[in-house]
Amino acid sequence: MCNAYEQHVRWVEYCQMMRALELEIPTQQTELDLPQADDIRINDIGPVMRAAGNMIELVQMNFSFPPSGARGGPVFNFRSEGRDFTDSKRCLIPASGFYEFTGKKYPKTKHRFSLIGAPFMAIAGLWREAQGNHPPSFTMLTTSPGPDVEPYHNRQVVVLLPQDWASWIYLAKPEAELLKPLPAGSLEVETVRKGSD
Repeated sequence: MCNAYEQHVRWVEYCQMMRALELEIPTQQTELDLPQADDIRINDIGPVMRAAGNMIELVQMNFSFPPSGARGGPVFNFRSEGRDFTDSKRCLIPASGFYEFTGKKYPKTKHRFSLIGAPFMAIAGLWREAQGNHPPSFTMLTTSPGPDVEPYHNRQVVVLLPQDWASWIYLAKPEAELLKPLPAGSLEVETVRKGSD
């Protein structure tokens, strides 16, 4: 499952996209709120987009919820099917691509997925306030794989088209209309590292 993604979204692209979608951003935000990274992995800090009144703000959070029990691991992916997110803290994770891995031996083959026809994508997520010594955190929502991801994995993160970003943040459409795989040909895939066979 997706446990790493790429954040090469440029500030100018972000501002242009938000203007095109008529989504306001706080005037005090700058490119420093959208730091770039080749790989954001579990427990790394990354930017998320969340509601701040009638604006969408960028906030730095930890990638993964803390374990729910003594033996549990961090929750970096969260199954979306059949759930009600009305009372959840919803967010978007801006990304230039996400990764899936294939193979049984390490290092595994690494595949990068990007959204065709858009400068970047947003992954549907949930966020939580700080808990104890754990900072504010986010997790990615998952669904059944679409045709572009199915050859590589049996699940995928929910990639939202730009016109659905506000609908997820403000839950202006039913979850079932939003939290689903994209149609064939929506995601471009490239193998960025060949692993062991």
